Amino acid sequence: MFSTRFAPSPTGQLHRGHAFSALTAHRAAREAGGRFVLRIEDIDATRCRPRFEAAILEDLAWLGLDWETPVRRQSDHLQDYHAALEGLTARGLTYRCFRTRREIADDIARAPHGAMETWRGEPLSAAEEAARLAKGEAFAWRLSLDAAEQALGGFKTLRFFEEGLGREVQADPTLGGDVVLARKDVGVAYHLAVVVDDALQAISHVIRGIDLFEATHVQRLLQALLDLPTPVYRHHALLSGPDGKRYAKRDRAQTLAELRASGMTPVALRRELGFD
Repeated sequence: MFSTRFAPSPTGQLHRGHAFSALTAHRAAREAGGRFVLRIEDIDATRCRPRFEAAILEDLAWLGLDWETPVRRQSDHLQDYHAALEGLTARGLTYRCFRTRREIADDIARAPHGAMETWRGEPLSAAEEAARLAKGEAFAWRLSLDAAEQALGGFKTLRFFEEGLGREVQADPTLGGDVVLARKDVGVAYHLAVVVDDALQAISHVIRGIDLFEATHVQRLLQALLDLPTPVYRHHALLSGPDGKRYAKRDRAQTLAELRASGMTPVALRRELGFD
């Protein structure tokens, strides 16, 4: 059965770009006679806020969308992600990385041009790791691309279907380097949570912005390692404002709440975005 989802993070309020993505996925589900799922991706407790989640629900209802209930909140299902991480770790596919983002950035900056397009680390010796753990040093669990490649016998068989191109795409998981799967302040990271959720919620089609196209390559690798199904993907173009910059929370794009307050109706916004 056709199933798709809209999966915002409650780290701020929705804007036109979010509305376009939600409406795109919702229309696809309704045209296919399928399921539209709303997922709240709130694993980052340092940035997510209940008031933003409430605003998301209000905004989507104002737009005229409906979705399955209950809504899945990632923070309620951490055990699912931990189980996946433990399985990968038991197979030697992850390692503890004690390097900070700054240290990794410095490594890349010092590398000869083109020699370090993506970062790969190396597990510490058992003795050094034990010593650093004993000191209480922070670490992140990273996926080892080298171990993953060995486990799968290479990455050549990793493909996903991209509806926007109308063909299969050869996945290149090396684009993301040794990605973080979990860290102390978050518990679990985006890539791992997303692939587990899409499988548990039987998502057949992932419809999202082109800014996440590269993430699909890493997620395809995790699907293979965890023996999870691979959805069909559709990455749509991103909306831009009059200044040519794409709508983004960090740039304080006008929110849907602000549009409502200004007198805009959902019918007018849907028409502006090309849905009515």
